[in-house]
Parts: sequence; structure tokens; C-alpha cells
Amino acid sequence: MNKLSVVYLALCLLMPATAWAQVSTAELQVVQLYTQDELLQLIRQNQHLKRVKSDDCQLVKDIEARADIMKLPSYQFLFGDMLAYGVCVPANVERGWDLMQAAAAQGLPEALEQIGRYYQQGKFVQKDLTKAQHYLFEAGSMGNLNAQIRLAELLLGGSGSPVDYETVYRWLHHSVTADKNMHQRIQKALAGLAGKMPGAVLARAKQPL
Repeated sequence: MNKLSVVYLALCLLMPATAWAQVSTAELQVVQLYTQDELLQLIRQNQHLKRVKSDDCQLVKDIEARADIMKLPSYQFLFGDMLAYGVCVPANVERGWDLMQAAAAQGLPEALEQIGRYYQQGKFVQKDLTKAQHYLFEAGSMGNLNAQIRLAELLLGGSGSPVDYETVYRWLHHSVTADKNMHQRIQKALAGLAGKMPGAVLARAKQPL
């Protein structure tokens, strides 16, 4: 045993037990992987990328494995967004987009809504309101409120078909949210759609689900 090892051993023997406990606790503070429900809630609140960064990027390998190997749609979406924005990994928009598409193909409403939003905004892809409406309608039909309100706003902006007014109005009329800003957007969209619909159609759209 060299002199350095002897000195280290002596220091260890002299260190109080409480100090060792503190060291052990610090070493064991490992970030837990997100549950499915937790991750979906983060995505709905648009906090998923911020959370990955706040966790010091410790979960990148686990996230990648669940996206690429296990092909879990929520993790495909998360890792795709990380790649698109270069969060904790080198930016790779093409691969990120493919993963988000894969999540949407598995029917993840959050992925469908985000792809629709990107087509609406022309972000990462060429702006295409027809494709935006397709993805937003799919997500909206699954109960995604963000997709429903975005689709309503597209319809009021002159895009889409009047045949969708009744369906989108019905979605929003029966929606529930505690978000005041979202509630105001819903009220505005409902008023706009109501002004474009015949009375009989409007009355039908308000009927209980």
C-alpha cells in the first residue's frame, strides 16, 4: 500500500459517521425516470424539455432507449423534440421529426397536435395548413384541447371546411379547463363559430354528448 493510500485510509477512519452519511446521500440522489402519466402531463404543459434540462440531462440514454428500442410513443415524442431543439443532445431535426412522426403514427394525441402546430407555424417543415388541419383534427377527435382550439382558430381564419364547424363547436362547447387564458380562447372561438352556423346546426352542436 503506497503512502497516499495510507493517508486516505486514515482520513476515512477519522471521518465522522454523519459525514459519511452525507456523502452517501449525495451519491444516491439519482434522477428517476418519468412515469408514462408524468411524462404525458409534462408534454401537455409544454414542460418536457425544461424538465429534461433541469434534471441535468442525466436521463438521455434511458430516454433514447425507450424511444428507439422500446418504441414507446411518449418517449419517441420526447426524444424527437429533444433532437429537434438540441436539448441535451446534438440537434438533428430530421431524426427528431421522424421520431415525432412515429409517435403520431401510434396515435399519441400530443404528437399529433404538435406536428399539426408545426405545419401551421411552418416550424421545421414548410407551412401547410391542409396537413395542419389533418393532424389537429386527429388529435382533437381524441380529446386534445390544444388541438381543438387551434383547429377552431384555423377555421375562423378562413382555412378548412364549414362542414367541420359543428364538430369543433361541439368539442369546445363541452370542454373543461381551469386555465383562464384557454377558457377565454374557447369563448372567443365559440362565439366566432356560432356566427357562421345556422341556428338548427348550432342547437344540435350544443346537445349533450
